Amino acid sequence: MDEKQKKEYQQYVSRVTPTHNLLLQMGKAFVTGGAICVIGQGILNACAALGLDREASGSWSAVLLILFSVILTGFNLYPSIVKWGGAGALVPITGFANSVAAPAIEFKKEGQVFGVGCKIFTIAGPVILFGIVTSWALGVIYWLGKTAGIF
Repeated sequence: MDEKQKKEYQQYVSRVTPTHNLLLQMGKAFVTGGAICVIGQGILNACAALGLDREASGSWSAVLLILFSVILTGFNLYPSIVKWGGAGALVPITGFANSVAAPAIEFKKEGQVFGVGCKIFTIAGPVILFGIVTSWALGVIYWLGKTAGIF
């Protein structure tokens, strides 16, 4: 390539490469995650007003947030929320519910066993696996520290 082609290529790359504003992305994630938390807190408060104890209110809050996320995923609205809010929508329990529901919906046409059954944990499976392995490893480290008198 001569210098002119290299320069044209560099101009093309800078034109098509998306630019990201980190502060804006962090702000959107904060707003999205905060909105999910406000909804969860609203559910907790409503349950408490109905006379449920703290543990039951927390359970209802988690169940309803998961239900809302699955419904939004079913209507193909949650991906838009994720696109706008990034990690603010992916990190809470609603993001995990979306990661389980989306493949189930996508592969439903392949049948209950080979579609939904085989594909439902394609996204969430690694998260579950590494969560279990990490918690096991940290448990061993804690146990060794307890045994050695460090903790």
